[in-house]
Amino acid sequence: MADEPGWIELAQARDGAALRAGGAWIVEHAAALDRLIAQLPAGRQVRSLDLSDVTLLDSAGAWLLARASGQGEAGAIPWQNLAPEFRPLAERVLAAGPTVTPDRPRPRTFLDWVAEVGAGADEVFQQTVDLVAFFGEFVLAALRVIARPSRFRWTPLLVHIEQTGINALPIVGLISFLVGVVLAYQGADQLRQFGAQIFTVNMVGVSVLREMGILLTAIVVAGRSGSAFTAQIGTMQVSEEVDALRTMGLDPMEVLAIPRVVALVISLPLLTFFADVMGLLGGGIMCVLLVDISFAQYFGLLNNAVSATHFWVGMVKAPVFAVLIALVGCFEGLRVSGSAESVGKMTTRSVVEGIFLVIIADALFSILFSILSI
Repeated sequence: MADEPGWIELAQARDGAALRAGGAWIVEHAAALDRLIAQLPAGRQVRSLDLSDVTLLDSAGAWLLARASGQGEAGAIPWQNLAPEFRPLAERVLAAGPTVTPDRPRPRTFLDWVAEVGAGADEVFQQTVDLVAFFGEFVLAALRVIARPSRFRWTPLLVHIEQTGINALPIVGLISFLVGVVLAYQGADQLRQFGAQIFTVNMVGVSVLREMGILLTAIVVAGRSGSAFTAQIGTMQVSEEVDALRTMGLDPMEVLAIPRVVALVISLPLLTFFADVMGLLGGGIMCVLLVDISFAQYFGLLNNAVSATHFWVGMVKAPVFAVLIALVGCFEGLRVSGSAESVGKMTTRSVVEGIFLVIIADALFSILFSILSI
């Protein structure tokens, strides 16, 4: 029996529950003994650890018994009936440890912060490189479709125009109308201090046509259509439909990405025009109420305040923003791995990245128009 592997069990003694251990508690059986200890009931109320059946013991076994009995913690289980020849070894192991201390988080240092910043910068750089490579693949696929127009898929294009354009009209119109109202109200309130309320019309016209109309529309589309692109393609990735396309000799870039990008390039300028109209309408209603002018006077002042240049400054941004939003949505969708959690994660990233790129592009446009004095 000397070579019998060690064992441990929860038993019932006269004075309450107790642990009993026996067999060879030596390093050869350490892995199995560790699993046995892990299987003991959690939160057990045990009065003692009976070691009368232990036939062999070395330092590894003694350490495992100490861990099982919670030695080093408050309320440790006392050992009983250990053979005399094993007591000196057990006393040395218990004197040396193991001492269980609560896990305390290591204090953060400046190097930790530097490491996190470096890891984040590396992730952003790799993401940028992957996105640029994806854009290159898209350009090559677009050139193949241009060379052979019969490869273009018209039915998905019309479906996506409906989803990204027509179905988005209510939310885009409502948001633009309310923003026009807010701009006119805040502008009139501030300009009243200088007796210049009439210039509220100029502020509303220029801000809506140059910035607010296109920017808010692009942000709404990024949250609505960009996320939809990622979720749709991501779900196809999870269900292995994208792999099936490749197996059939079809290019996912041509089948999935190009119709969506083209549809959004068509839809976003039209949505921007609609947003401009609704924003000017909302601003006009507030100007009539606050500045005490008629609608005819409002449109006359608006005609004098803005020009076609202001309109085209906003409209020229729309196709660029559309390409950025659609590409990011398709890019993140094709990066989804085989789980539903990944779909949600990539959808969130798609929205964040799309809005971020739209704002960066808008800032670059502003700098360019300032240099060109437009």
